[in-house]
Amino acid sequence: MTETDDDTFQPPTKEQVAKYEMLLPMLDSAIAEMREFSKKKQDGVVNKTKINILNRLLRDIKEILSTEPTDQYLDLLDEEMMPQNSDAVLILGQYRAAMDRFKEQHFRRPYPGTNLQWMTEDMYEYSDDEDDEGDEDAEDDDEAGEVEDDDGDVGDVVEDDDNESNHQ
Repeated sequence: MTETDDDTFQPPTKEQVAKYEMLLPMLDSAIAEMREFSKKKQDGVVNKTKINILNRLLRDIKEILSTEPTDQYLDLLDEEMMPQNSDAVLILGQYRAAMDRFKEQHFRRPYPGTNLQWMTEDMYEYSDDEDDEGDEDAEDDDEAGEVEDDDGDVGDVVEDDDNESNHQ
């Protein structure tokens, strides 16, 4: 499992993944439609209804990608500027590329030889919990160099010449 070099790496939640999987086909459909409009009339203006529909989709995608480095490069369509079809295709393409990067970062094999899967935050929390439990046990055993004997009495560890531990 490889994380990014970025210190702000944050795995997605299950909710983000579910939303990603719901929105990706919608984004692909919007791209295909806008490409068709662009082929017919590249400098044609996108009407306000289409801008509102596209921006609603883009806002939800932007929310999923809010912790990703690509987020700062994702703009909504500006209703006041009345973008052309080709502008909309460009912006939608940027969102698609950001979604692809999101999947590349978070959809992988947890261990060699296993199936690809989404690496969500709960998978990392489980891994962290296991590590923490092991650390706590180690700390309890080493606490102040004390050892508990069979009767439950606590004594100091003393090393003799043969490097064996004895209780005092």
